[in-house]
Amino acid sequence: MSRVMSRVLSAACAAVACAGLAQGAWAQSADGKAVVRTVELKGAIAERPSPFGWLFEEDNEPTLRTIVDALHKAGEEDQTSAVVIRLKDAELNASQVEEIGSAMKALREAGKKVCVYAEAYGPTELMLGSYADEVIAQDGGPVMLPGIHMEEMFLADTLAWIGIKADMVQVGDYKGASEQMARSAPSPQWDQNISALLDSMYGNMRSKLKEGRGLSDQELDKAMSELWLADAADAKAAGVVDTVIDLPGLESHLQQYLDAPISWGSPLLGHKHGTSLDASNPFALFSKLAAEPDTTPDGPTIAVLHIDGAIVDGESGSGGLLSGGESVGSRTIRNALEDIRDQDMVKGVVVRINSPGGSATASEVIWQGLRRVAERKPVWVSVGSMAASGGYYCAVGGDRIFVDPSSIVGSIGVVGGRMALDGVYEKLKINVVSRSRGPRADMFRTTGAWTPEELAIVRSKMTSTYDLFTRRVSAGRPGIDLSKVAEGRLFTGDRAVELKMADKIGGLRDAIGALAAELNLDEYEVQDYPAPKPLNELVSDMLGGFIQAPRTGRAVSPVIEAARAMIGERAWSQLEAPMEAFMQMRDEPVLLVSPKALIFR
Repeated sequence: MSRVMSRVLSAACAAVACAGLAQGAWAQSADGKAVVRTVELKGAIAERPSPFGWLFEEDNEPTLRTIVDALHKAGEEDQTSAVVIRLKDAELNASQVEEIGSAMKALREAGKKVCVYAEAYGPTELMLGSYADEVIAQDGGPVMLPGIHMEEMFLADTLAWIGIKADMVQVGDYKGASEQMARSAPSPQWDQNISALLDSMYGNMRSKLKEGRGLSDQELDKAMSELWLADAADAKAAGVVDTVIDLPGLESHLQQYLDAPISWGSPLLGHKHGTSLDASNPFALFSKLAAEPDTTPDGPTIAVLHIDGAIVDGESGSGGLLSGGESVGSRTIRNALEDIRDQDMVKGVVVRINSPGGSATASEVIWQGLRRVAERKPVWVSVGSMAASGGYYCAVGGDRIFVDPSSIVGSIGVVGGRMALDGVYEKLKINVVSRSRGPRADMFRTTGAWTPEELAIVRSKMTSTYDLFTRRVSAGRPGIDLSKVAEGRLFTGDRAVELKMADKIGGLRDAIGALAAELNLDEYEVQDYPAPKPLNELVSDMLGGFIQAPRTGRAVSPVIEAARAMIGERAWSQLEAPMEAFMQMRDEPVLLVSPKALIFR
């Protein structure tokens, strides 16, 4: 079980009974208790073990085979009552869903309950959920079920433009492998071939969703029309999700669902740490370096939780989309908040915000986490350079807000959209052929403007997000006049205090000192969160960019570097945030960001 999963489940359960169990041993049920075990699927699922498996324990990186085997083995164990499959940015393909789904089906036939939990659902995650007894979604998390859309680029004209002609030979009229380079448009045979394949893929997806979720064609059509860009509550209303909860409430929900008190068994896929080498070998040093840092406070402590950079769904990242700026992941922050909430020695928390905003759903998930901590201990906020849009969304989750006079605050508004690349394709002489299956599959196509109907749908979603944003602001800032501060307005910190958007002028030290006085703390420690990662995780993060081709890896282009050098670091620091947001629209269509570039010379 990963650190994130174990931390959150610890908060939910008070204690997770897996820490002391031997690897591979099944949990023993206490009298009358249902044993629940977990499987965590994260990132791309490998088909075979890592080539470094000789150095590290084999099951550090589970493969498709080990996942399927673990699910089947759970079905053979009498003590296991239920299995929760946790999806953490899992990159599953359809065939992997079918193989894992087959094992889930066997598990259910053996009398076990199977639940799937995810913070975000797309088509493949929902397909996997259709094999489960229950599909559980994070409250406020995004859900998308638009259908299938593909775009093919035919480059013959592009190659001719630069003086290249592709002489290709193919045997088989429907082969099509050469057509991208040799033709400007698909041949009739290739068009028939790929269209039929798309029909089949779409049919399989619909069939599984209808069977697993008990939906008619009309109900599924309606769901796909509504869930092209939605949240967990919308998905539940549409019938593709059963339950919407905040993750820390998972244990109490499962007790109700299973109608019995539960005991957490060891995870089905145990993650061993360290190496399998002999301790006398110099490499044994790595086992010590891989140990997780001890960040448990040993005296009265004030936590400082840092929200620095663009707000995104999932894990925080150290590299930005363009130039290496940090991103703030909702899962990372929620994990840190659960640590803070459960540490008795942490008497209060100051949330330090330097963020222009980002994902609407991630901002909402962080807000929920802040209010959850506030149930036990005070949550105050200190704004540094900026708490704009999604950053201010998080700020209103605190009980008091400190700002510097020049802090930028506000931008209560929503932006969403996409980039239509017709002009680029035309200049490069690239012919794009689009194919879609599903009522909203092409909403984020790269060609063609949105129709009036599509614009109306987008505006409706944006309005819904804006309404929730303003409700959060009104709840967190009693007496605020939205007519003076909303609709995207930006203010400096001193004006924000006047407008009741913040409480007091002061820096981080002032906020910490004031909170300590409020808590009657004469002596206390200050501890920063999120906690530092163990060395093995840091090394894994660094090597990931070299060993793999991660979807989120972003190299800095020479053009970006040249622009940065030309305008200087001071101006670049102001341009970076809006440019990051513009690029983020490729993957996150609903953003809470500050749209302004403020350059001071």
